[in-house]
Amino acid sequence: MTGSFWWDLLIGVAAALVLAWLALVVALLLVWPRGGLLREALRLLPDVLRLIRRLAADKTLPRGVRIRLGLLLAYLALPIDLIPDFIPVLGYADDAIVVTAVLRGVVRRAGIDAVRAHWPGTDDGFAAVARLTGIRTSAR
Repeated sequence: MTGSFWWDLLIGVAAALVLAWLALVVALLLVWPRGGLLREALRLLPDVLRLIRRLAADKTLPRGVRIRLGLLLAYLALPIDLIPDFIPVLGYADDAIVVTAVLRGVVRRAGIDAVRAHWPGTDDGFAAVARLTGIRTSAR
């Protein structure tokens, strides 16, 4: 391309990073909660964070589930986001979308009973989490 190995390498790495970032943005848009679910997810965030921490500490859950939850907690703790916070709407919503996507997988793998046992919030909050994760709760 440019005739210099280092410039070609730098351009290739930069292009790969941009493509990976775009792929992540597209993936976030695909799992974007429909309707008012994103607003609910943001409102429930403190309870959901406690739920994630409790589930990650539960030794009875499969190791893969606990690893995913630990990685999610690390992602949420890092100041670097997939989409910078200065971008309107998407900037703050990416955390809620990532949490929702991970919780969907965790609920499918760990089961609704484990999530219900660790839920720190109200029954209405749990119903909202069930809607966000796309799970059906049994009648109580």
